[in-house]
Amino acid sequence: MTGARFISGGTMAQTGSGPGIIDRVEETAIAVMLGLMTVVTFANVVARYVFNANIFWALELTVFLFAWLVLLGASYAVKKTLHLGVDAVITMVSPGMRKVFGLVSVAVCLAYSIILLKGAWDYWAPYANLPPTGGRWFPSGMAEKYRGQGWYETQDIPVPAFMRWLEDVFNDGEAYEKMPKVVPYLVLPLGMALLVYRFIQAGMRICRGAQDMLIVSHEAEDDAVRTAAGRGGAG
Repeated sequence: MTGARFISGGTMAQTGSGPGIIDRVEETAIAVMLGLMTVVTFANVVARYVFNANIFWALELTVFLFAWLVLLGASYAVKKTLHLGVDAVITMVSPGMRKVFGLVSVAVCLAYSIILLKGAWDYWAPYANLPPTGGRWFPSGMAEKYRGQGWYETQDIPVPAFMRWLEDVFNDGEAYEKMPKVVPYLVLPLGMALLVYRFIQAGMRICRGAQDMLIVSHEAEDDAVRTAAGRGGAG
């Protein structure tokens, strides 16, 4: 990864060249979604209590933005080893056994993520007029018979002018009154696919010895405390 290296405990240390472009894109997207949630919610509060009006699509848009924020943020947290966990046992074993525990954790998380990815695809695919997968737990191919549901719309969110092309692709050219569900629910398979990808990356880093756990460690917490204390002393 550009500009960073992993150290013991799964934490990341910067090498001086700064974050990579992918990091900046992910961080910017997450920040934009959080900012939009704040702006839309604030504007709705002002409209309601100052002008006695209401932005009728504000609540639904905020819910979808929060879903995008959480699901994309989950994979980003795996990438940055920001997920919390209990490392009471891991810190007491040898480095070799810690690596084994790390790989077992990756295998369990990867299996769970694949199940989530299957469920996410099966839920979203009909809205995109695509076939869901077969199998109960893990995908075993694509369903031969399915019913497209590209005509399903959200409740309140209007369709921006630049997204009118979706009508030709998913709704046989018929106009949408509200934004089609294929757009906001896209985050389900996208977020789960990124989660699978990030766990594969984490497993490869553990195999190389560049990382030894999936969670943020006490070493990272101690480093943060020491850094804060150092800055306070310097001030």
